[in-house]
Amino acid sequence: MSNVPVAVVTGSNKGIGLAIVRALCKQFPGDVYLTSRDPGRGQAAVAQLQEEGLRPLFHQLDIDDLQSIRALRDFLKEKYGGLNVLVNNAGIAFKVNDTTPFAIQAEVTLKTNFFGTKNVCTELLPLIKPYGRVVNVSSMVSSSALGRCSQELQKKFRSDTITEDELVQLMTKFVEDTKNSVHEKEGWPNTAYGVSKIGVTVLSRIQARMLNEKRKGDHILLNACCPGWVRTDMAGPNATKSPEEGAETPVYLALLPSNADAPHGQFVSDKTVRTW
Repeated sequence: MSNVPVAVVTGSNKGIGLAIVRALCKQFPGDVYLTSRDPGRGQAAVAQLQEEGLRPLFHQLDIDDLQSIRALRDFLKEKYGGLNVLVNNAGIAFKVNDTTPFAIQAEVTLKTNFFGTKNVCTELLPLIKPYGRVVNVSSMVSSSALGRCSQELQKKFRSDTITEDELVQLMTKFVEDTKNSVHEKEGWPNTAYGVSKIGVTVLSRIQARMLNEKRKGDHILLNACCPGWVRTDMAGPNATKSPEEGAETPVYLALLPSNADAPHGQFVSDKTVRTW
């Protein structure tokens, strides 16, 4: 078993994920795994970084596929005895003018962005070693979407006692409400991406609380962050930040020094803790 520290970035064959891997290869003192659903695209991205003189490693990961997540889990357990840094970057978004029915957009978006991310955390968080760092890439859209929820929903999503089960029920209800065309009547905003990222931010708050309760002495820091509006396939060419600029906050959180005790359980943008 290797004593080398190890970092994993999900959904990292392009865009912000690739920029995070690039930065970690330069700054993280250990092995950095680039992961993607499609092995061909993943290997191509690894080759691109190798041409830049960097040494990322590749492992297949489809966060929509529990078997794929568990295969990565078993690999990390066997080779490294755990994990030091996890960046949950994988996510999807429909284009604004996409004509796919909203209920389908809601189901597909939440399946990956919320439920897929949650499954990765369920399988990999127990592997995080003392002084480990976990970064869940959310979005400022989670804040704006929260502001467009009913007061009742806002109260639930801001609660310091909401459980993971309760959050899952709420995310499931949103998908069901869209299928029944009652989501707005039920107090939801008209954005599947926004709701999926509310889920990621609230999940992060819950996970940080659980770490405090169960593994207080391990000094693990877990946060959600917004990379900003970044020029990627997802956000388009008019966005204000380069992928490298978008990677800055996730990388900052992934590399918080071992003597840091904060931020933890926070929503961070531009390296600054934001009010949720």
